[in-house]
Amino acid sequence: MGRQLRWAPCSGCGAVDHVRSGTWDAPLCAKCTNPDPDYWGRCPVCRTTWQLSTRPCQRCALDRQVRDLLAGNTGTIRQDLVPLYKALSGAERPTSTMFWLSGSKVGGLLRQIGRDERPVTHDTLDELPASKVLAHLRSVLVATGALPPRDERLVALDQWITSALQARTDLTERRILHGYAVWHHLRRLRRRLGQEHTTHLQALNVRCHVTAAANFLDWLSDSALTLGTCTQVDLERWIADPKATYRDETSHFVRWSVQHRHAKGLTYGTVRWTGPCGTIDSEKRWADARRLLHDDTLATSDRVAGLLLVLYAQQIATISRLTVDDVHLDNDKVGITFGTSPVVLPEPLAGLVRDLIATRRGKARIGAPDDAPWLFPGGRPGQPIGDDRLGLRLQKIGLQPRQDRSTALFTLATEVPAAILARMLGVHIQVAVQWQKASAGDWAAYAAEVSRRAPTPAGEAQTNEVPDGQHPRTTNPPGLTT
Repeated sequence: MGRQLRWAPCSGCGAVDHVRSGTWDAPLCAKCTNPDPDYWGRCPVCRTTWQLSTRPCQRCALDRQVRDLLAGNTGTIRQDLVPLYKALSGAERPTSTMFWLSGSKVGGLLRQIGRDERPVTHDTLDELPASKVLAHLRSVLVATGALPPRDERLVALDQWITSALQARTDLTERRILHGYAVWHHLRRLRRRLGQEHTTHLQALNVRCHVTAAANFLDWLSDSALTLGTCTQVDLERWIADPKATYRDETSHFVRWSVQHRHAKGLTYGTVRWTGPCGTIDSEKRWADARRLLHDDTLATSDRVAGLLLVLYAQQIATISRLTVDDVHLDNDKVGITFGTSPVVLPEPLAGLVRDLIATRRGKARIGAPDDAPWLFPGGRPGQPIGDDRLGLRLQKIGLQPRQDRSTALFTLATEVPAAILARMLGVHIQVAVQWQKASAGDWAAYAAEVSRRAPTPAGEAQTNEVPDGQHPRTTNPPGLTT
């Protein structure tokens, strides 16, 4: 087993080291394999690592490699790079880190940062060519405290909008598009986010609207028109064009243009949401739930995320940013908070959540903090799994996140009053009311009928009869009670 150079926590002393003996479940390091100090050699640098050879141990070799990359021209590591140095040299598995640092892109980037005499900031990193290596290294710097956290999706969206605006040669078009993209969409997005970070769908929504506006302006220019000279006949001609794209987003831009007096006399109707467009397949919902509850071949994280989707109608973005603090372990009960009130989870879902908390770990091995709060850690240190990445993982196990959430919301809205739905699931009360109306779950009439009932005399059993024409509550997920 020692020849495999496997790194693992020693079952004897707990140190993360090369496995020299033992079993797969109970590995032993060199010191615990043979405690005779004369049997092993010593690392000539640290004099503490027990090993067969007299070469520097891998941890000391890693330390030297990191120093060579970050020391720069002065031969010493700058103070602002010390957290990064500690994170790299103190990685749990030196072999993997040395292999990662040996890559030309990673090594060249670290050497460039080490030689730059300016302090490491987000602005200095933004000057470097964008790449996956730079993005990962930035997350390491944030996780180690060398850089403050920032909303990377929002920054990328802002940069994309800036590039789109600079591509407009007509100054009038640029001014209109700037008002629509920056002062309308970005401003509203920042106000909605508050202290949260931008989700994949939020950024995609803004990109689609800005792209639609730019495409419509291009069509007007190709037709020798402007927003000010465009008539309803011209707009109808664009609507009738089978090649037209982003129709809903373009209708929003047209209405915004009329409201802000960039255009006049134009009307472009919008379709009011009246309910889900896809098929509401309750049988598939329960079949998916049974499979996720009992299929041990699936990853625990995927099973929990899928069950939160199909049973409790949670958005992918909400699931991905759940923290351990959102889960409440109380003796034999497990609760989770989506909205303002916790929901009690049933078995075996409760057991799966316990296992997830005990075994959760992201793919990041460098700079990942031990106290990361995320229930679903991601591939970058200190960050949760991306909502786009989680959506792809759920699709791979046979779920359709958007349609499955619609089915769950439709079913719950039929069986649970809107107020409870909003409080338990964390959806807006107006959204809950809309889904209730779409599912014909007239709980308002039921509540009015209950309020007119005569008080039940003491000692008599109270019946929960549902008025004629109303929908009785059938099988709600545990924790959602009326």
